Amino acid sequence: MSGDPFRLTSMPAPARPSAFSNAIAFGWRAVLKFRHVPEQLFDLVMTPIMFTLLFTFVFGGALAGSPREYLQFFLPGILVQTVCFNAVYSGMGLSTDLGKGLFDRFRTLPIWPLAPFAGLMVGDVLRHLIAGLIILGIGLGLGYRPEAGVAGVVAGFLLLLAVGFGMGWIFIVLGLLIRTPTTVMTLGFTLLFPLVFASNIMVDPATMPGWLRAFVEANPVSWMTTAIRGLMGGGATVGQVGLALVFPAALTAALAPVTLWLYART
Repeated sequence: MSGDPFRLTSMPAPARPSAFSNAIAFGWRAVLKFRHVPEQLFDLVMTPIMFTLLFTFVFGGALAGSPREYLQFFLPGILVQTVCFNAVYSGMGLSTDLGKGLFDRFRTLPIWPLAPFAGLMVGDVLRHLIAGLIILGIGLGLGYRPEAGVAGVVAGFLLLLAVGFGMGWIFIVLGLLIRTPTTVMTLGFTLLFPLVFASNIMVDPATMPGWLRAFVEANPVSWMTTAIRGLMGGGATVGQVGLALVFPAALTAALAPVTLWLYART
């Protein structure tokens, strides 16, 4: 035999994975969580069904004369409400992973620092899509008809995902600050309830007292609801959509650097 079979040959080092590749890998981890923790899907499916049916039939007749008429106003709003509530799960998942020491391992890897958080965002997008499609399916079955058609629904869902992406940063920061998932959930819903329920999701602000109407009209959740309602109903303006994007864009710009800073300190 010629040569030494045990001789080591020099090989070029493999290329370092890109930030995009890192994000995809952690995104796949988020997808696998749905497979291995199926109880998350139960909560994800049952909550939007309960809210849609409950509010439509309880408030529909009193506020709009019939559940079907109320659904035309309410369904885009319940999409926003569901996305806001679902965003809490990012913080809870992060808090759980930190408690198990997983992020200590991630920190030692030669990866993009934001990759683990990108995976959390992928999980958020999946939750938002699943819940949104469930709500839309129920709404169509109950008589909801998006006047802007398929294009309006697609545009509304794209804006909805942008809203969910921005809201997710709030709860990622909470997850880094608070190591108990139940505390993250409690504090998260405490922050969300005034914003969600003191908005135009369920009721037209014109029926409210002046001081409350002023708060509702300045509430970013109302801006986002108005834009999605307009996109799906066919009456959205560029100004409404732009205003709806201001809040998630500002949250991303402000909280993404804070997330990296807190992650480096933990």
